[in-house]
Amino acid sequence: MVNPRQVHAYSPSLPRRAKTDPRDAQLLVLFGHARARELPRWRPPAQIYHELPQRLSVRESLMHLCQQARNQRHALLQWPVQVEAALAPLDSVISDLEARLTTLEREIETILRDGAWASSARLLSSISGIGPLTTAWLLVTTLNFQLTSSPESLAAYAGLVPLARDSGSSVRGRRSIGSEGNRQLRRALYLASLSAAQYNPVIKAFYQRLRASGKPMKVARCAAARKLLRLAWAVVTKGQPFDPEYEAKRVAGAEG
Repeated sequence: MVNPRQVHAYSPSLPRRAKTDPRDAQLLVLFGHARARELPRWRPPAQIYHELPQRLSVRESLMHLCQQARNQRHALLQWPVQVEAALAPLDSVISDLEARLTTLEREIETILRDGAWASSARLLSSISGIGPLTTAWLLVTTLNFQLTSSPESLAAYAGLVPLARDSGSSVRGRRSIGSEGNRQLRRALYLASLSAAQYNPVIKAFYQRLRASGKPMKVARCAAARKLLRLAWAVVTKGQPFDPEYEAKRVAGAEG
């Protein structure tokens, strides 16, 4: 299984103009031969991979619907006269959606606690700033941190690595993370960094140091999200809970 964008980018390099199903099949064959040594074998994910993302996806949709209903109710309350018969259906819809959201979140927490990725979920929950929903997104989007071989490649996969825009002596563009990478993973980490920058001592000190050095808030937030991802990678791959004093202990040990 390969990224479709790779095949799409490979297509213009060939002398072909027409687009038909047989030609597309031939294109895939040529791409496979050209990249045979680089193509990874696909293995079907565990059942938990299907249990979590479908619930997470439905939760996102229900949250959107619930917010729409709240916004509409708020708009009705701005009228000089409120009609209870108009507000009642919205109240019923909001109440029902909130109940369904609560049920889904409980199911997600149960799967994290008792499922095949329970040990990784427990380790991630030891990191201040990472809650059950962030844990679920981390495990799903990284296939329990088996998708990449290093924290650097994982940060690139999440789209949290600033990309250079330099060429020769004249092009010196500003580095930015752009819009590439896994959107759900990047969003989950960015939101988690808001809490971690307040309650996680490692992320808080890192974030404040960046802000004190003059980094814009969004740049500092993205850097905090990237560091949070590295912490998540470390605790899961090493099988050790988060220790806020780890770096200080390591430095003290090296000096001793």
